[in-house]
Amino acid sequence: MEVANNYQSATDFLAKLDDDWAQLITVVGSCTFTPKPAREPYEALIRAVAYQQLNAKAGDAILNRLISIYGDEFPSPNQLLMTEFEALRACGFSAKKIETIHGIANGALTSVVPTRNQADAMSDEDLIRHLVTIKGIGRWTVEMLLIFTLERMDVLPADDFGVARGYQRLKKLTVAPKRKELSEIAQAWSPYRTIASWYLWRVPKLLAP
Repeated sequence: MEVANNYQSATDFLAKLDDDWAQLITVVGSCTFTPKPAREPYEALIRAVAYQQLNAKAGDAILNRLISIYGDEFPSPNQLLMTEFEALRACGFSAKKIETIHGIANGALTSVVPTRNQADAMSDEDLIRHLVTIKGIGRWTVEMLLIFTLERMDVLPADDFGVARGYQRLKKLTVAPKRKELSEIAQAWSPYRTIASWYLWRVPKLLAP
């Protein structure tokens, strides 16, 4: 109930920003954002890597093939590290992504990747600074962890194409804003930048030219 109330507070806040936001929220309706808070950061990061630079359908397919190797259970760090390179390639991971997920698995075993309880005690920026030390992990990947696992309500994935493209179409701009410009614009959406991003991800489907 508390989460639902937070979403309602967020949509009420965003709808008051201007007429464009009010219309978007009316068309999309109530926020149905569904995080996965039960996942450990290790699993959440592996999943985020699978989706890097891919659409949801392709990322889902890669993860389904990966999990099927282990009897439909998400692999432990040790299991992942013991899996043959070619088996991971057959799932759809590129060589670069395999290097990254190996880095995440090693990080989980050496405490570079925090547990859920440890992550909960860290600020957004502390987590980002900590995890981008793993090769192949950038800010966007950690932001997906913050949004979908840790349920942080004020995260803006400013490098996310879907968010930038959504804002471009919402405001009928000629070009999508760059990271710095979008970050400045989004200050007005705080403390609900996560929910604003959720709505912007839906704009291209609603307002396609």
